[in-house]
Amino acid sequence: MLRQGRITPAQQRAFEQHWPRFGIDYQGKQRDLDALFGRRAPRVLEIGFGNGEALAWASEHDPARDYLGIEVHRPGVGRLMNALAERDARNVRLWNHDAVEVLENEIAPDSLDEVRIWFPDPWAKKRHHKRRLIQSGFVQLLSRRVKLGALLHLATDWADYAAQMREVLDSDPAWRNRGDGYARRPPWRIETRFEQRGQRLGHEVCDLLYDRV
Repeated sequence: MLRQGRITPAQQRAFEQHWPRFGIDYQGKQRDLDALFGRRAPRVLEIGFGNGEALAWASEHDPARDYLGIEVHRPGVGRLMNALAERDARNVRLWNHDAVEVLENEIAPDSLDEVRIWFPDPWAKKRHHKRRLIQSGFVQLLSRRVKLGALLHLATDWADYAAQMREVLDSDPAWRNRGDGYARRPPWRIETRFEQRGQRLGHEVCDLLYDRV
């Protein structure tokens, strides 16, 4: 569901001034990503980018690839657009919409080279676990939207969610763990303020890297 939250005047201005440049209005039909970016390049999708700290850093330090982001929290989208506009970013486009609907209807099969889902909502209470994003049906959908050899990179600071992620991915023949379990944080995932807060609370961060086979 879209989450409005408390939006600052600067974040609201971002939608007014920068959405035509960085935003993608959901239309429920497949997008021509080459036309969207004006070039053909490898594509990275980050789902649930929060305040956009990691996506902004990655797109700046990896200009050879194009970055797509999906986030339902409007203030976070506004904050990221302000950061992108400040450095005149050319390789980022964003949806402020539900990730499942975007993947089902707007992203063509075999069109992504990497998907990143870092610190998704853990829905900590057991009765809410069914709301977690990483479920069998969802990773099957991802497997149809990425190219063979594409990377799926997950990260969480909730141990039971990490275990669920491994169980879901290990049981899906379309995905193969790049190592033999959890991975060290790779250099392309910066340590965000959100992650640092979790570590202060004693949460252990787990990264999982899976290749599409």
